[in-house]
Amino acid sequence: MYGFLCKAVTLLAGLSVLHLASGDSLDFSADSSAQAAIKQELGRQLSGQAAIYFPTESQYTNLAERWSAYTQGNITIVVEPETTQDVAVTVKLANDYHLPFLAFNGGHGTSSFLNTFQHGVSINLRNFNQVQISKDSESALIGGGANTQEVINGLGVHGKVTATTNGGCTGQVGPGLGGGFGRYMGYFGLILDNIIDMTVVLANGQVKHVSSTSNADLYWGMKGAGMNFGIVTAANFRIYDYPTSHWVYAEFTYNDTEHQLDAHFEAINKINANGSQPKELGEVYTVMQVNPQYSKTDPVMVVQFNFAGTLEQAQPWLDIFIDLHPVAWWKKDSLLPTEIQAAAGQDLDSFICKPGTTWRLFPVGLKEYNITANRQVYNLFKAFMGEHPEFSSSVVQFENYALEGLRAVDPASTAYPHRGDDILVSMAPVYPPSKALDVIAADFANQLRAVWRAGDAPGRELTAYLNYANGDESTEAIYGYESWRLERLRGLKRKYDPQNRFRFYNPIIR
Repeated sequence: MYGFLCKAVTLLAGLSVLHLASGDSLDFSADSSAQAAIKQELGRQLSGQAAIYFPTESQYTNLAERWSAYTQGNITIVVEPETTQDVAVTVKLANDYHLPFLAFNGGHGTSSFLNTFQHGVSINLRNFNQVQISKDSESALIGGGANTQEVINGLGVHGKVTATTNGGCTGQVGPGLGGGFGRYMGYFGLILDNIIDMTVVLANGQVKHVSSTSNADLYWGMKGAGMNFGIVTAANFRIYDYPTSHWVYAEFTYNDTEHQLDAHFEAINKINANGSQPKELGEVYTVMQVNPQYSKTDPVMVVQFNFAGTLEQAQPWLDIFIDLHPVAWWKKDSLLPTEIQAAAGQDLDSFICKPGTTWRLFPVGLKEYNITANRQVYNLFKAFMGEHPEFSSSVVQFENYALEGLRAVDPASTAYPHRGDDILVSMAPVYPPSKALDVIAADFANQLRAVWRAGDAPGRELTAYLNYANGDESTEAIYGYESWRLERLRGLKRKYDPQNRFRFYNPIIR
């Protein structure tokens, strides 16, 4: 069956070597017969609605493009499967012909390891975007290609919700494999804490049902390190009645940072002392950014306030930020749970969902804010932005979530290692695609990281949230410093992926 395909792939391999030598990307336009051979042979084993695309075809660009221009890799073939069996067939054929493969949904990962994916098969999961509520309304089957907005809207019409990320265009399952932070974390924990079971395609193409009672060892590893073990085509999630029917969203801009910066972070430390931020105050998100409306040289601080409840309930918390005298602020109350994303500028039409620009993340987990360190971060960021106008859209992020739901879960019960962190900070360089700017961005981001770490609690090592990790961190920083945790993860790799086929997103085995 594979004889004809073998000839075609041999030819493609020859082209790969030729183009690798010249430094160019692959171009199949000169050999349409090779494309036809692969489409014919692979197509025989795929379901009728599945599709195969090459770089010469118009559909390829949209299906292969990732969110960040920094992590495009090099994709030889895009397969758009329709069924789990299509995914399994694609994985097996890729293995037969020594082609790397990578599953793809929203494509929001920014790890530098994605650039090691060269001349491979992209498995685009967007067809797997179902959101199907169970008969008892206690769970929902969510496809591996569903994005956050589809999940929120699909559950919302039934008055239901689950833990999700905040960004409408990010996936549900993908971020869930690495953690999954969001507004409902105080109520329901991480996305991964709500996964009941999964359908997983392993590195050898076998399909496994994974749950606490079926392949339980893998279930533990998938919840916190899942990118290392398999492709999830669907997962059942616990769902809940809305804890509140309305949200309050507010946004504050502070431009007198000489006086307001210290007071702001002192207030956040009080709100979030030892992870005590109330679950109703789902997130207080602060960014430093340049806004020419206020200054072309001095970054402002913008604070996004997310509260589950009525305006009357939110008012004491709003007053904390009003009393800091923002130069501008506004609010929307009585927002439906399905409206909060658009209010925050995080829906599918928002700027942050548009591909084509380089976005990168350099995270650090903290226990509390060191005010002196944050002041130093601001001053360094101000100087950097003045010297490098190419980075004008970059931001420094300070993420404070309610942690009650996260802390309710035994840290040993999943592979996720950072339940002791109270705060997530990161430098997020945003700039036009450029190899030279890549180096400048990383150097500066790691300079900020060093400042945060120096101001952190004594004796704490760097912790880097898997979904944000840049790829220059140690395995321990991403997956935990406990020896038992790493040994267990490495044992799972030996059992389920001994050839390390899943190695393109902050891998355990490097």
